[in-house]
Parts: sequence; structure tokens; C-alpha cells
Amino acid sequence: MPISKSTYIGAAALLLLLGLAALLAIVATSLVLVARSQQQFAGVVTAREVRSAAADLLALVQDMETGQRGYLLTGDESYLAPYRQAVGQVARKAEALRRALRDFPDLEPVLGRLSSTLDAKLAELADTLQLYRSGAREQALAMVDTDRGNKLMEQLRGELQRVRESAEVRLDLAVDRQRASADLLRWVSILGAVAVILVVAGAVWLVLRYTRVLGRARQDVERLNAELEERVRDRTAELGRANEEIQRFAYIVTHDLRAPLVNIMGFTSELETSLATLQSYVARVVDADQCEEEDPATVEARIAIEEDLPESIGFIRSSTRKMDGLINAILKISRDGRRPLKPVRLDLRSVIETSVEAIQHQLKEHDGAVELDIRTGPIVSDRLSLEQIFGNLLDNAVKYRQPDRPLRLAVSSHEAPGRQIVVEIRDNGRGISPQDHERVFELFRRSGSQDQPGEGIGLAHVRALVRSLGGDITLASEFGAGTTFRIRLQRDLGQFLGSSRA
Repeated sequence: MPISKSTYIGAAALLLLLGLAALLAIVATSLVLVARSQQQFAGVVTAREVRSAAADLLALVQDMETGQRGYLLTGDESYLAPYRQAVGQVARKAEALRRALRDFPDLEPVLGRLSSTLDAKLAELADTLQLYRSGAREQALAMVDTDRGNKLMEQLRGELQRVRESAEVRLDLAVDRQRASADLLRWVSILGAVAVILVVAGAVWLVLRYTRVLGRARQDVERLNAELEERVRDRTAELGRANEEIQRFAYIVTHDLRAPLVNIMGFTSELETSLATLQSYVARVVDADQCEEEDPATVEARIAIEEDLPESIGFIRSSTRKMDGLINAILKISRDGRRPLKPVRLDLRSVIETSVEAIQHQLKEHDGAVELDIRTGPIVSDRLSLEQIFGNLLDNAVKYRQPDRPLRLAVSSHEAPGRQIVVEIRDNGRGISPQDHERVFELFRRSGSQDQPGEGIGLAHVRALVRSLGGDITLASEFGAGTTFRIRLQRDLGQFLGSSRA
């Protein structure tokens, strides 16, 4: 049964969650076991320190006793060398043993007895040596013969042995626990590895199965694409022929519409000339009859000639003028649509600067300024189309400026993915309301107050030109704050036209 996309996503998500859960379990368990192992290792280190300190302390006291006995028997000062070396180290070793036994609360009584025994033994050694040096040799030997020093040494050795035995027990226990933690960590790692391997194996199986499904789907898509491309080529050719017919029809229709329109405009001019004759005639009749009461028919004729006819002729004149502008616009779009594009290598900055120079006199009139930030090199495009695009947009920016502030224009360009460039033209004019952002690109549609002359074909013409160059145009605007037109163009129009024709 083929696997669906939703099934694949669900299974992949489940495997991912399982793998994540296994990984989190491994990490959490490892952290706990590592922390426990660190504690146990600290216990091992402490036990070894206690054992080492006890052994060192016992060895030092034994060295002191050996040096004392040798000196008492021979009187040779060289026998006191071990004694002197041990005297300075006993206090440090005893303090080190006390610090190490802080984690052994059960040995506090032993530590107390050990301290008193050690002090007594050190005092016994010092007293015998003091007596011997003062000349009381027999008294010093007699003190040794009392066997008190030997008993103190045995007590000290016993206390230190208990300390060492307790340290050994703790050391063995810590080592056993550390070994158990290591074994547990090993099993956790093994089980975690098995779980991860199972999850990875499931993911590989799922990916392979879905890949086979995608492969079959890709083959079907390629087959359908081949058929679709063939149909698209046929339809494109048909659309091309239909577009040519439409353009030819539009040209013929608009051309034929001009003939009756010219007649209407001509007869309107004749009517205006005849109207002047009639008005002068009516004025003479009125002057001849000014002493008599005017006939109602004469009054109506005078009103028709002086008011109604001029108003009607003016309406006809404005309507024919507007229709003439629309016909000219349609003819212009029709001609531009049939004009072949001529891709040439050109400097975009130079083209934009030429368009800016064309509106310099208007900018000076309105205290305007233009800022250029062109970050693109030479491009290959149709110069005439670009000049018309930039000219229309800059002219609109001047035409629809905000009267209460100086006009500011900014033209910039930068590279875009897909071998394209983006040109932005920003102004601080009156802006366009949100509902009209797309409508202004429609033919014969305008936005805002109609206080400027125009037929509503400028932006429609610009969009048609931009799309013929393989690009698109969009706008972003805030009503009352300004508008930014963003034009996306092909960097190499010749290459684009070649690939589209192929």
C-alpha cells in the first residue's frame, strides 16, 4: 500500500519523538550517574586521604621515637635528625587528618582520643630529651624504662589503625558503588544505543519507502509535465496569435473610431462659428425691439442661443477631447505591444539620471530633490521601455505631490536572487489608499481626488511594459505619507527571452 504524505509526516514525527525521548532518557540517566560517580569518587579520594594521613602520622611519630631512643642511648646528636624533621611535620599531618575526618562523623570519639594520645606522646618525647640535655641522663632513661612511652605509642597505633580500617571500609564501599554506577551507565548506554539504532532503522525504512513513492510520483509528474509542456506550447502559440489579432483589432477599431470623432470635432467647430453669428443676430434683434415688450419665442431663442447651445457645445467639446485622449492611449498601448524589444547593454544609473533630468524643471518649481542609490552594474534590457517606465513613475510622483511640503524622491536599486534586480522609487507625496493599491494598475482607473489631468492609463502601461521585460511591479503606500514602487527586472533580457522562446 503506498504511503501518503500525511502518514509519512505522522510516522516521521512519531519516530522523531521516540528518538528524542530515548536521547533525553540517556542524557538524564547519564547526568545522574555521572553526578553519583563524582560523589563516590570524592568519597574514594577522602578515604585515601584519611588512610594516607594516618599512615604518615604514624610513620612520623615512629621516626621521632626512633631518633629519641638512639640519642638517649648514645648521646649522639646525629640520631636526632629524624626527630627534628618529624617535629615540624607532625602538626601539619595531624591537622590534615582532622580535616579529612570531617566526613567521618562516626570517628569523632576516636579523633578526640587520638589527639590526646598524640599530645601525650609528643610531650613524653620532648620531656625525656629535655632531661637528657639538662644532665639528668639516668632520670631520662628511667622515664623510658617506665614503659609509658611504649604504651602511648601502642594506643596511638591502635587509634590510627581504627582510623585506617574505617577508611578502608569506606574506600571499598565507594569503589563498589562506583563500579556499580559504571556498570549501570554501561547498560544504559547499550540500551540507549539499541533504541537509537531501532529509531534510525525505522526512519531509514520509512524514508526509503517514501522515496520509492516519491520516485514513482516524480515519474508520473515528469510524464504529465511533458504532456503539459506540449499543450502549453500549443496554447501559447494560440494565445500569441490571438494577442496579435486583438492588438490588430484594437488598432483598427481605434483608428476607425478617429474618423467619426474627427467629423464630430469638425462639426462642433462649425457649430461654434455659427453660434457666434446667431448670437450677434439675436443681439441686433433684441436691440431693435428693446423699446417694445419681448416676444416669448424671442426670449426662448435668446436663452437657447446664449446659454443652452454654448453649454451643449462645450460638453461635446470636452467629451470628444476625452474620447480622443482615450483613443490615443489605446493606440499607444497597441503600438507598444506590437513593438519588438531590443535588448542592449546599458548603464542603469545613466538611464535613471536621464529620466530625472527630464523632470528637473518641475522639481525646481516645487523645491524638490532626488536622491540616487544605484548598487547594480550594467544590465541588458530594452532602453525605450525602461525610459518610459521610469519617466511615467517620476512624472506621477511630481504630479501627485503633497502641496504642503517639499517634494523628496529616492531612487535605489540592488541585486535580487534569480539573476534579477530590484529598482525602488520612493516619494513623500499624497499616497494611495489601501483599497486602491491594485486598482491603480487597471486600465482607465485612477485613485484619489481627480484634480490632475489624465486618463488612468499610465500605471497600466507601466505594468504592461515591466511584464514584457520579464518582471513585475508592486507598490507599498501609506495614505498621506508617500508611495514606494518596487520594480523587479531581469538582469539579462536577451537570455530571458531566449529561454522563454525555447
